[in-house]
Amino acid sequence: MLALKAENISKQYRLGQVGTGTLSHDLNRFWHKVRGKEDPYLKIGEANDRSKKGDSEYVWSLKNIDFEITQGDAVGIIGRNGAGKSTLLKLLSKVTKPTTGRIYTKGRIASLLEVGTGFHPEMTGRENVYLNGAILGMTRKEITRKFDEIVDFSGVERYIDTPVKRYSSGMYVRLAFAVAAHLESEILIVDEVLAVGDAEFQKKCLGKMGSVTKGEGRTVLFVSHNITAIKELCNTALLLDKGSLISQGDVNKCIIDYQKNSDTKLSYNYLEDPVVLENKNIFIKSYKALPINGDMITTKSGIRITVGFTSKMEGVDIDLSFFLKNSHDLTIMSTGLMISQNKDTEKRDYTVSFEIPPYTINEDSYYFDFFWGVNRTDIAFRTELFGFEVHGTQNEFGEIVKSPGILFPKITHSIDKL
Repeated sequence: MLALKAENISKQYRLGQVGTGTLSHDLNRFWHKVRGKEDPYLKIGEANDRSKKGDSEYVWSLKNIDFEITQGDAVGIIGRNGAGKSTLLKLLSKVTKPTTGRIYTKGRIASLLEVGTGFHPEMTGRENVYLNGAILGMTRKEITRKFDEIVDFSGVERYIDTPVKRYSSGMYVRLAFAVAAHLESEILIVDEVLAVGDAEFQKKCLGKMGSVTKGEGRTVLFVSHNITAIKELCNTALLLDKGSLISQGDVNKCIIDYQKNSDTKLSYNYLEDPVVLENKNIFIKSYKALPINGDMITTKSGIRITVGFTSKMEGVDIDLSFFLKNSHDLTIMSTGLMISQNKDTEKRDYTVSFEIPPYTINEDSYYFDFFWGVNRTDIAFRTELFGFEVHGTQNEFGEIVKSPGILFPKITHSIDKL
């Protein structure tokens, strides 16, 4: 059963202006509308690329977005700053209207888009709970029934009768999230507000959102730059880039696509042509990540890493260090070596190879931090060089099952009957 459906939704803004723009533009729109013609300004506008100066005064924050969300899904919305994530949530929450397209929802929506959304600073925490609940469409009786649970979850019981203007930002978001999560809405929308809370509260919130989807069958849309939280909580995801939806579906696939499109990684597929880099007379010529056994890198195949480079330095010791990171940006392992060059060496080609044994790392996406040192002091070169994916392997039933954890060791079990 569908909880949300978006059909060709787009949102256009005019830069530097409030509203749609000048009076002449509004009159032009009206004249086209009464004649039954399309808004003339829908044909212009540029993609929302914040890194470049555009030529148009109109920008598309979102452009032609289509997706469906099933009831009970936990959906992570990911993308870089300016990708259109918050705009999408505002459209779904009906804070603003789409320029084109239609949004269909089934059930009430509770949204937490900013710290203290819907709170009045002069009112107490208690009064704001009732006010916010009423805004979300709940009756006073429903709010009263949930009130003690809301206050207990927020952890601000001592200050519940204090005006919220005296709350810290952390206390604000605690109470605001508690209201949105406990009131009986079918759809919960949460923007990147949990970053305001401390680690204990963030863990508490993730646990609550997990129980909301898995235990209560409600739908959660969650925007966060914390990929670990997205992967832990969500089963599906939407990936936005410059206002366009470029990937949707399985959360792991969308995270990998997100990393592939990130500017920090020069390549994510070992089959692509190598990128030549240069720094302090060191030229990287090639790199590969290939399975030791079989045709695909899996948890059981092992991985052979090969990097080719040319050095033009003379009479120095070159330090090479490899730091392997997973999709959570967690360093899994490291290795390194030293190469001593003679003073008369003008140019020399090197190939560095090492292996990650089978049954070492689990199914995930990985990439390398690559460090170059000269005479143990100067860092000559550093980059997130390239990445690869480790795929799962089939069990005895022919199913590919991902085991939890970072490592995938081959463990021998024994059973002793007493």
